[in-house]
Amino acid sequence: MLTKRQNMLEVIKGGNPDRFVKQYEALAFVMNTPYALQYPLMPEGPGAPAVKCAWGYTNAWPEGMPGAFPMHDPEHLVCPDITEWRKYVKAPDINYTAEDWKPCQEAVAAVDRNEYLVAAFVAPGVFEMCHYLCEIQTTMMNFYEEPEAMHELIDYITDWELKWAEQICTYMKPDVIFHHDDWGTQKSTFISVDMFREFYLESYKKIYGYYHDHGVQLVVHHNDSFSATLVPSMIEMGIDVWQGCMSVNDLPKLVKEYGKDITFMGGIDNGKVDRADWTQEMIAEATDQLCRDCGKLYFIPCETQGLNYTSFPEVYGAIDEEIEKMTKEMF
Repeated sequence: MLTKRQNMLEVIKGGNPDRFVKQYEALAFVMNTPYALQYPLMPEGPGAPAVKCAWGYTNAWPEGMPGAFPMHDPEHLVCPDITEWRKYVKAPDINYTAEDWKPCQEAVAAVDRNEYLVAAFVAPGVFEMCHYLCEIQTTMMNFYEEPEAMHELIDYITDWELKWAEQICTYMKPDVIFHHDDWGTQKSTFISVDMFREFYLESYKKIYGYYHDHGVQLVVHHNDSFSATLVPSMIEMGIDVWQGCMSVNDLPKLVKEYGKDITFMGGIDNGKVDRADWTQEMIAEATDQLCRDCGKLYFIPCETQGLNYTSFPEVYGAIDEEIEKMTKEMF
């Protein structure tokens, strides 16, 4: 029997897996980087106090919401004028020392790397950082009205990401970089393919190219939206696994067309199963035919949430049970 790590790699390379990968089971997330210990990413949970994050935006997580999002009222908006972004946007200092990295290195050393792939977590991504700083509707208009300033801001964020990538690769040496950046809604991408490529393709080629060139085996990119039209760009960027791909993307077709170049990890939409009235029948409906249609290679059945948990805790294990059932049927 293959280890969890070996089995996931067999799926990705189109080899001979002996079972479906059960969601995130092969990834060992090591979250205690010095950056994460110094700066909060989001409130502790729904209803918890809002927190000011490293780049200056303030994240709030209201009761009843599935996650946190920045506050963009005049008091909390970081960058009210993109043409003066240098005045408002200040990247956090990440010149950490070897001593700062020791707790994280100890956590990495404790992982059985025959069984698991060590995963570093980076969020938000370059696109999200733009609208976290500038507010999302204004950011959409900035692409049209102030493209030069947007390019400058994106370059600034990219340069910071590359500095952070250098720290991660030097001290942590992960097998996987797990990077968040949502690029659309359930119906469409936020911007056109041409505009996306104009503003973000080269940025991500630099970032993901750096990780691949410095020992990271897999780039797993979280983006829970419709983004089927961006798959060729994802491949060009160097994404190995698109995590969060929702069922609206016609995953069987994408696996057939692009599977040899990218693996699709998702298909089980949280909005359909991660809810107070969930049942095993709901999960079966979202999972079983999906597994049959997508097949054994280049596909990992997974909730679309961007980490290994669900809002209703029992749902995650119930999805695993359904995937195990499909393994017995198909392998």
